[in-house]
Amino acid sequence: MTELEALAAGIRAGQYRALAKAISLVERDDPRSERLLADIYPATGKARVLGITGSPGSGKSTLVASIARFTRKQGKRVGIIAVDPTSPFTGGAILGDRIRMSDLYTDKGVFIRSMATRGFLGGLARATNDVVDVLDASGFDLVLVETVGVGQDEVEVVRTVQTNIVVLVPGMGDDIQAIKAGIMEIGDVFVVNKADRPGADKTVTEIQMMMSLVEEHGDWIPPIVKTVASKNEGIAELDEAVAAHYAYLDRSGELVRRSRERVRIRIETDLKQKFMDHLIGGVVPRAEYETLLDDVLHKKDNPHDAAENLLDRVRKR
Repeated sequence: MTELEALAAGIRAGQYRALAKAISLVERDDPRSERLLADIYPATGKARVLGITGSPGSGKSTLVASIARFTRKQGKRVGIIAVDPTSPFTGGAILGDRIRMSDLYTDKGVFIRSMATRGFLGGLARATNDVVDVLDASGFDLVLVETVGVGQDEVEVVRTVQTNIVVLVPGMGDDIQAIKAGIMEIGDVFVVNKADRPGADKTVTEIQMMMSLVEEHGDWIPPIVKTVASKNEGIAELDEAVAAHYAYLDRSGELVRRSRERVRIRIETDLKQKFMDHLIGGVVPRAEYETLLDDVLHKKDNPHDAAENLLDRVRKR
Protein backbone atom coordinates (compact mmCIF):
# COMPACT_ATOMS: atom_id res chain seq x y z
CA MET A 1 0.00 0.00 0.00
CA THR A 2 1.39 3.38 -1.01
CA GLU A 3 1.52 6.37 1.32
CA LEU A 4 -1.43 8.02 -0.44
CA GLU A 5 -3.47 4.81 -0.34
CA ALA A 6 -2.77 4.51 3.39
CA LEU A 7 -3.79 8.14 3.88
CA ALA A 8 -7.04 7.59 1.95
CA ALA A 9 -7.77 4.50 4.04
CA GLY A 10 -7.14 6.52 7.20
CA ILE A 11 -9.60 9.18 6.05
CA ARG A 12 -12.30 6.60 5.33
CA ALA A 13 -11.64 5.09 8.77
CA GLY A 14 -12.18 8.48 10.40
CA GLN A 15 -8.64 8.87 11.74
CA TYR A 16 -8.11 12.49 12.77
CA ARG A 17 -4.37 12.42 12.09
CA ALA A 18 -5.09 11.36 8.51
CA LEU A 19 -7.72 14.10 8.23
CA ALA A 20 -5.32 16.79 9.39
CA LYS A 21 -2.59 15.63 7.00
CA ALA A 22 -4.97 15.41 4.05
CA ILE A 23 -6.38 18.89 4.65
CA SER A 24 -2.86 20.30 4.88
CA LEU A 25 -2.08 18.78 1.48
CA VAL A 26 -5.24 20.34 0.04
CA GLU A 27 -4.53 23.77 1.52
CA ARG A 28 -0.96 23.76 0.19
CA ASP A 29 -2.26 22.76 -3.24
CA ASP A 30 0.15 19.82 -3.08
CA PRO A 31 0.12 17.88 -6.39
CA ARG A 32 -0.57 14.67 -4.43
CA SER A 33 -3.86 16.06 -3.13
CA GLU A 34 -5.59 15.57 -6.50
CA ARG A 35 -4.90 11.84 -6.49
CA LEU A 36 -5.96 11.59 -2.86
CA LEU A 37 -9.25 13.43 -3.49
CA ALA A 38 -9.95 11.22 -6.50
CA ASP A 39 -9.43 8.15 -4.31
CA ILE A 40 -11.86 9.21 -1.59
CA TYR A 41 -14.49 10.80 -3.85
CA PRO A 42 -16.65 7.63 -4.17
CA ALA A 43 -17.08 7.70 -0.38
CA THR A 44 -18.59 11.22 -0.40
CA GLY A 45 -22.22 12.31 -0.63
CA LYS A 46 -23.56 11.20 2.74
CA ALA A 47 -22.92 14.24 4.95
CA ARG A 48 -25.32 17.12 5.50
CA VAL A 49 -23.53 20.38 4.69
CA LEU A 50 -24.70 23.61 6.32
CA GLY A 51 -23.38 27.10 5.68
CA ILE A 52 -23.39 29.71 8.43
CA THR A 53 -23.03 33.21 7.02
CA GLY A 54 -23.88 36.75 7.99
CA SER A 55 -22.55 40.07 9.15
CA PRO A 56 -19.51 40.34 11.46
CA GLY A 57 -20.48 40.36 15.12
CA SER A 58 -23.66 38.37 14.58
CA GLY A 59 -22.39 35.48 16.70
CA LYS A 60 -21.75 32.96 13.93
CA SER A 61 -19.02 31.10 15.84
CA THR A 62 -21.16 30.87 18.96
CA LEU A 63 -24.08 29.61 16.87
CA VAL A 64 -21.86 27.02 15.15
CA ALA A 65 -20.69 25.76 18.54
CA SER A 66 -24.29 25.51 19.78
CA ILE A 67 -25.39 23.58 16.68
CA ALA A 68 -22.42 21.23 17.11
CA ARG A 69 -23.27 20.53 20.75
CA PHE A 70 -26.93 19.90 19.90
CA THR A 71 -25.96 17.52 17.09
CA ARG A 72 -23.49 15.66 19.30
CA LYS A 73 -26.26 14.99 21.81
CA GLN A 74 -27.95 13.07 19.01
CA GLY A 75 -24.87 10.86 18.73
CA LYS A 76 -23.76 12.32 15.37
CA ARG A 77 -20.26 13.37 14.35
CA VAL A 78 -19.65 16.99 13.39
CA GLY A 79 -16.99 18.54 11.18
CA ILE A 80 -16.47 22.31 11.32
CA ILE A 81 -14.70 24.38 8.67
CA ALA A 82 -14.16 27.89 10.03
CA VAL A 83 -12.98 30.24 7.29
CA ASP A 84 -11.01 33.08 8.85
CA PRO A 85 -9.43 36.28 7.57
CA THR A 86 -5.90 35.89 6.25
CA SER A 87 -3.00 37.18 8.34
CA PRO A 88 -1.15 39.91 6.38
CA PHE A 89 2.11 38.63 7.91
CA THR A 90 1.97 34.83 7.60
CA GLY A 91 -0.84 34.23 5.10
CA GLY A 92 -2.44 31.93 7.65
CA ALA A 93 -5.80 32.09 9.41
CA ILE A 94 -6.36 34.59 12.20
CA LEU A 95 -7.95 32.42 14.87
CA GLY A 96 -9.78 35.08 16.89
CA ASP A 97 -13.22 33.42 16.94
CA ARG A 98 -12.03 29.89 17.66
CA ILE A 99 -11.93 30.55 21.40
CA ARG A 100 -15.73 30.29 21.34
CA MET A 101 -15.39 26.63 20.31
CA SER A 102 -12.63 25.73 22.78
CA ASP A 103 -14.78 23.22 24.68
CA LEU A 104 -15.43 21.27 21.47
CA TYR A 105 -11.75 20.52 20.86
CA THR A 106 -11.80 17.78 23.50
CA ASP A 107 -14.83 16.09 21.94
CA LYS A 108 -13.64 13.17 19.82
CA GLY A 109 -16.83 13.37 17.76
CA VAL A 110 -15.97 16.88 16.57
CA PHE A 111 -13.26 17.94 14.13
CA ILE A 112 -12.51 21.66 13.73
CA ARG A 113 -10.33 23.19 11.04
CA SER A 114 -9.63 26.89 10.56
CA MET A 115 -8.79 27.94 7.03
CA ALA A 116 -7.52 31.24 5.67
CA THR A 117 -9.32 32.92 2.79
CA ARG A 118 -5.93 33.78 1.21
CA GLY A 119 -7.62 36.59 -0.68
CA PHE A 120 -10.24 34.36 -2.30
CA LEU A 121 -13.47 36.27 -2.86
CA GLY A 122 -16.73 35.15 -1.35
CA GLY A 123 -15.63 34.59 2.24
CA LEU A 124 -14.51 31.05 1.51
CA ALA A 125 -11.11 29.47 1.11
CA ARG A 126 -10.43 28.06 -2.37
CA ALA A 127 -9.95 24.62 -0.88
CA THR A 128 -13.22 24.61 1.09
CA ASN A 129 -15.04 22.27 -1.31
CA ASP A 130 -12.19 19.77 -1.18
CA VAL A 131 -12.07 19.89 2.62
CA VAL A 132 -15.83 19.26 2.72
CA ASP A 133 -15.16 16.14 0.63
CA VAL A 134 -12.46 14.98 3.05
CA LEU A 135 -14.78 15.32 6.05
CA ASP A 136 -17.67 13.76 4.13
CA ALA A 137 -15.58 10.73 3.13
CA SER A 138 -14.47 10.37 6.75
CA GLY A 139 -18.04 9.71 7.86
CA PHE A 140 -19.06 12.96 9.49
CA ASP A 141 -22.83 13.26 9.65
CA LEU A 142 -22.84 17.07 9.61
CA VAL A 143 -20.33 19.50 8.13
CA LEU A 144 -20.67 23.16 9.16
CA VAL A 145 -19.02 25.81 6.98
CA GLU A 146 -18.69 29.14 8.78
CA THR A 147 -17.72 32.01 6.50
CA VAL A 148 -15.38 34.86 7.29
CA GLY A 149 -18.18 37.39 7.73
CA VAL A 150 -17.61 39.97 5.03
CA GLY A 151 -21.20 40.74 4.08
CA GLN A 152 -22.21 40.79 0.44
CA ASP A 153 -19.35 38.63 -0.86
CA GLU A 154 -20.63 35.68 1.17
CA VAL A 155 -23.03 34.70 -1.58
CA GLU A 156 -20.27 32.28 -2.68
CA VAL A 157 -21.17 30.00 0.24
CA VAL A 158 -24.33 28.84 -1.54
CA ARG A 159 -22.14 26.99 -4.03
CA THR A 160 -20.71 24.80 -1.30
CA VAL A 161 -23.59 23.88 1.00
CA GLN A 162 -27.02 22.26 0.88
CA THR A 163 -28.68 24.61 3.36
CA ASN A 164 -27.47 28.13 4.01
CA ILE A 165 -28.24 29.81 7.33
CA VAL A 166 -28.03 33.61 7.29
CA VAL A 167 -27.44 35.11 10.73
CA LEU A 168 -28.58 38.63 11.64
CA VAL A 169 -28.81 40.40 14.98
CA PRO A 170 -30.92 43.26 16.33
CA GLY A 171 -29.34 46.60 17.06
CA MET A 172 -26.39 46.36 14.65
CA GLY A 173 -27.72 48.09 11.56
CA ASP A 174 -29.53 45.05 10.24
CA ASP A 175 -32.15 47.33 8.70
CA ILE A 176 -29.34 48.19 6.27
CA GLN A 177 -27.85 44.70 6.18
CA ALA A 178 -31.22 43.17 5.33
CA ILE A 179 -31.66 45.18 2.13
CA LYS A 180 -28.58 43.60 0.59
CA ALA A 181 -30.35 41.45 -1.97
CA GLY A 182 -27.46 39.04 -2.47
CA ILE A 183 -27.56 37.95 1.16
CA MET A 184 -31.35 37.72 1.19
CA GLU A 185 -31.46 35.55 -1.90
CA ILE A 186 -29.09 32.90 -0.57
CA GLY A 187 -30.81 32.42 2.79
CA ASP A 188 -32.60 29.09 3.17
CA VAL A 189 -33.12 29.71 6.88
CA PHE A 190 -32.77 33.05 8.65
CA VAL A 191 -31.59 33.30 12.24
CA VAL A 192 -32.06 36.37 14.41
CA ASN A 193 -29.36 35.67 16.97
CA LYS A 194 -28.95 37.47 20.31
CA ALA A 195 -32.74 37.61 20.31
CA ASP A 196 -32.80 38.60 23.98
CA ARG A 197 -31.75 42.09 22.87
CA PRO A 198 -34.29 44.85 22.23
CA GLY A 199 -35.43 45.06 18.61
CA ALA A 200 -35.44 41.33 17.83
CA ASP A 201 -39.08 41.35 16.70
CA LYS A 202 -38.40 44.43 14.55
CA THR A 203 -35.56 42.59 12.82
CA VAL A 204 -37.85 39.61 12.15
CA THR A 205 -40.40 41.96 10.57
CA GLU A 206 -37.72 43.57 8.39
CA ILE A 207 -36.59 40.17 7.13
CA GLN A 208 -40.18 39.20 6.33
CA MET A 209 -40.65 42.44 4.39
CA MET A 210 -37.46 41.89 2.41
CA MET A 211 -38.34 38.29 1.60
CA SER A 212 -41.59 39.46 0.04
CA LEU A 213 -39.47 41.27 -2.55
CA VAL A 214 -37.24 38.28 -3.36
CA GLU A 215 -38.38 35.70 -5.89
CA GLU A 216 -35.37 33.38 -5.81
CA HIS A 217 -36.73 31.00 -3.16
CA GLY A 218 -39.45 29.44 -5.31
CA ASP A 219 -41.83 27.26 -3.34
CA TRP A 220 -39.67 27.37 -0.22
CA ILE A 221 -40.47 30.18 2.20
CA PRO A 222 -37.38 30.56 4.43
CA PRO A 223 -38.33 30.30 8.10
CA ILE A 224 -37.03 32.86 10.59
CA VAL A 225 -35.75 31.44 13.88
CA LYS A 226 -34.86 33.50 16.94
CA THR A 227 -31.90 32.20 18.94
CA VAL A 228 -29.67 33.13 21.84
CA ALA A 229 -26.72 30.94 20.91
CA SER A 230 -24.69 31.87 23.99
CA LYS A 231 -27.43 30.23 26.09
CA ASN A 232 -28.22 27.45 23.60
CA GLU A 233 -31.74 28.85 23.18
CA GLY A 234 -33.66 28.27 19.95
CA ILE A 235 -31.23 25.64 18.65
CA ALA A 236 -33.83 22.85 18.65
CA GLU A 237 -36.17 25.06 16.61
CA LEU A 238 -33.31 25.85 14.22
CA ASP A 239 -32.60 22.15 13.83
CA GLU A 240 -36.25 21.55 12.92
CA ALA A 241 -36.16 24.35 10.33
CA VAL A 242 -32.99 22.93 8.75
CA ALA A 243 -34.50 19.42 8.67
CA ALA A 244 -37.64 20.81 7.00
CA HIS A 245 -35.52 22.52 4.34
CA TYR A 246 -33.57 19.33 3.61
CA ALA A 247 -36.85 17.42 3.27
CA TYR A 248 -38.05 20.09 0.82
CA LEU A 249 -34.82 19.81 -1.21
CA ASP A 250 -35.20 16.05 -1.42
CA ARG A 251 -38.91 16.14 -2.23
CA SER A 252 -38.67 18.83 -4.89
CA GLY A 253 -35.58 17.51 -6.66
CA GLU A 254 -33.71 20.68 -5.71
CA LEU A 255 -31.12 18.63 -3.79
CA VAL A 256 -30.02 16.90 -6.99
CA ARG A 257 -30.00 20.21 -8.87
CA ARG A 258 -27.84 21.90 -6.23
CA SER A 259 -25.47 18.95 -6.14
CA ARG A 260 -25.14 19.02 -9.92
CA GLU A 261 -24.50 22.78 -9.87
CA ARG A 262 -21.78 22.30 -7.27
CA VAL A 263 -20.16 19.65 -9.47
CA ARG A 264 -20.33 21.94 -12.52
CA ILE A 265 -18.73 24.85 -10.71
CA ARG A 266 -15.98 22.67 -9.25
CA ILE A 267 -15.10 21.19 -12.64
CA GLU A 268 -15.10 24.58 -14.36
CA THR A 269 -13.05 26.20 -11.61
CA ASP A 270 -10.47 23.41 -11.78
CA LEU A 271 -10.49 23.52 -15.56
CA LYS A 272 -9.79 27.26 -15.61
CA GLN A 273 -6.87 26.81 -13.23
CA LYS A 274 -5.43 23.93 -15.22
CA PHE A 275 -5.82 25.87 -18.46
CA MET A 276 -3.96 28.86 -17.03
CA ASP A 277 -1.21 26.62 -15.69
CA HIS A 278 -0.92 25.01 -19.14
CA LEU A 279 -0.93 28.35 -20.91
CA ILE A 280 1.45 30.37 -18.73
CA GLY A 281 4.76 28.63 -18.53
CA GLY A 282 3.68 25.93 -20.96
CA VAL A 283 2.40 27.27 -24.26
CA VAL A 284 3.72 30.75 -23.48
CA PRO A 285 7.03 31.01 -21.61
CA ARG A 286 6.80 32.92 -18.34
CA ALA A 287 9.26 35.59 -19.50
CA GLU A 288 7.24 36.21 -22.66
CA TYR A 289 4.06 36.53 -20.62
CA GLU A 290 5.70 39.09 -18.35
CA THR A 291 6.72 41.09 -21.42
CA LEU A 292 3.11 40.99 -22.64
CA LEU A 293 1.95 42.37 -19.29
CA ASP A 294 4.43 45.24 -19.61
CA ASP A 295 3.22 45.98 -23.15
CA VAL A 296 -0.37 46.27 -21.95
CA LEU A 297 0.71 48.34 -18.95
CA HIS A 298 2.53 50.81 -21.22
CA LYS A 299 -0.33 50.91 -23.78
CA LYS A 300 1.63 49.12 -26.49
CA ASP A 301 -1.12 46.53 -26.47
CA ASN A 302 -4.58 46.19 -24.88
CA PRO A 303 -6.04 43.49 -22.59
CA HIS A 304 -8.60 42.20 -25.12
CA ASP A 305 -6.16 41.70 -28.01
CA ALA A 306 -3.57 40.27 -25.65
CA ALA A 307 -6.05 37.66 -24.38
CA GLU A 308 -7.18 36.81 -27.93
CA ASN A 309 -3.58 36.39 -29.10
CA LEU A 310 -2.84 34.06 -26.20
CA LEU A 311 -5.92 32.00 -27.05
CA ASP A 312 -4.78 31.80 -30.69
CA ARG A 313 -1.51 30.30 -29.49
CA VAL A 314 -3.47 27.51 -27.84
CA ARG A 315 -5.70 26.95 -30.89
CA LYS A 316 -2.71 26.52 -33.18
CA ARG A 317 -1.04 23.85 -31.10
